[in-house]
Amino acid sequence: MARPSQPKLSTDAIAKAALKLVDAHGDFTLPQLAKALSVSASSLYNHVQGRDEIIELMRGQAMSAIKLPDLENSSWQDTVQGIAIEYWASYSKHPRLIPLMTSYTVRNSTTLRVYDALAEALAAAGFEPKQRLQAITIIDSFVLGSALDAAAPSEVWVADTEVSTAFRQALDSGQDVQDRSVETFRLGLDIILDGLQSSLA
Repeated sequence: MARPSQPKLSTDAIAKAALKLVDAHGDFTLPQLAKALSVSASSLYNHVQGRDEIIELMRGQAMSAIKLPDLENSSWQDTVQGIAIEYWASYSKHPRLIPLMTSYTVRNSTTLRVYDALAEALAAAGFEPKQRLQAITIIDSFVLGSALDAAAPSEVWVADTEVSTAFRQALDSGQDVQDRSVETFRLGLDIILDGLQSSLA
């Protein structure tokens, strides 16, 4: 009887398996990854150089879900908003990846295409190079922070009797509202877009 052929490894399979481990545990090791793929750890090095590259591949997996808008037929605000919403939706599914990848330089081409689209939209609107970089950084930070908030428990703050009336009223007004994180993200995005428009003017 012929021995079953071993499934071929690929960077895509490695990235997906690593992302599954991160979603479940918040991190991964090469031995864990090899076990999940039913291969030896040394086999991984035929496809990737190490942990750094795997993290970039996971970043690419998350960013590959983002559909870029038609830059030629969209306003810069619609383009930025559309990308930010897709970006948030993707990372809110993988919040444990965020603290892992923020320690690594972005090199993945699938990821860079998203930032490239943002830069093109901002340049077409008249933002100077430094303004573009600042805007992209602001959007990036806000989206990732909001994606972490989406994974937070429904009750983010438990306040004791010592808190101010102002804070208590704020908590009572909407901490337990369904889709609080979504509403807050959309509001914050609108504020950022308005602020960017003002800086352009």
